[in-house]
Amino acid sequence: MPALSVAIIGASGDRSRYANKAVRAYRAHGHTVYPVHPRETQVEGLPAYPSVLRIPGPVDRAVLYVRPAVGAQVLAEVAQKGVKELWVSPGAESPELLERARALGLDPVVACSILAMGEDPEAG
Repeated sequence: MPALSVAIIGASGDRSRYANKAVRAYRAHGHTVYPVHPRETQVEGLPAYPSVLRIPGPVDRAVLYVRPAVGAQVLAEVAQKGVKELWVSPGAESPELLERARALGLDPVVACSILAMGEDPEAG
């Protein structure tokens, strides 16, 4: 897989959270990672952005690690940014969120992106 620029929406400084594990897994696979969180300033040594729209340059993939109600609120920004792929982590999906994503022209993939990279989300 070629290197991607990836926005981890809901990234956390808490290493036990899946969103933090995703930041580490994508970095370990050579991808450019942009943690997105409205209150974090840094995650795993990377600058955190309060919004997808504040990320400099293009974003190939956005991964949601937030509650469905929060995810539904950020979908318009994901679409506006021109993100090519939207991954929705287990627990972040809802029928309403998926319907809203499709209405915005996004084609959501509901799956664990950590597993898709061949990593175990339960490890470390």
